Amino acid sequence: MNEIMTKDQQQHFFTQINVSQTPGTTRQEPQDFASEVCLLLREMLAAQDRQNELLEEMMEHFSMAQRQRSNELAMWKKANPSLAGFCKKAAEQLGRIQTDYLATITEEIHDHFDSMLEGEFMLNEFVDRFGPRFAHLNGILQVLSQLGNAPDQIPTPRRVK
Repeated sequence: MNEIMTKDQQQHFFTQINVSQTPGTTRQEPQDFASEVCLLLREMLAAQDRQNELLEEMMEHFSMAQRQRSNELAMWKKANPSLAGFCKKAAEQLGRIQTDYLATITEEIHDHFDSMLEGEFMLNEFVDRFGPRFAHLNGILQVLSQLGNAPDQIPTPRRVK
């Protein structure tokens, strides 16, 4: 077979791509382009307005639950004023205990940092020793703080526009 190709044979291997406009389409005039841009900007603005409305509805929904919880705490405080005072005092005292406990934890970390870093056993021992007590202490302190510091008046959320 002849390895030399003629010019006609070579043209069959190469194709040309026409990048000009396809028949039937016309080039947009600058006026049409500007009006289309304005239309798209209006649509984007409308979508952003709708998104803002949805965000406001979500905020209202979430703040409603928070207001309800605050109302319940305020009612409980009014119904149990002496117990609310004891809860506040207990939270303050437990806060001091928590501070001392944190000091113990940080000393333990400082003293045994290298062994906790090198071996998983020491880290697990540390977490097992301090973790559950610390988590429970935080939970109790949070409840006492909420019951002792329930607001007398429920603030109404501000609406930002």
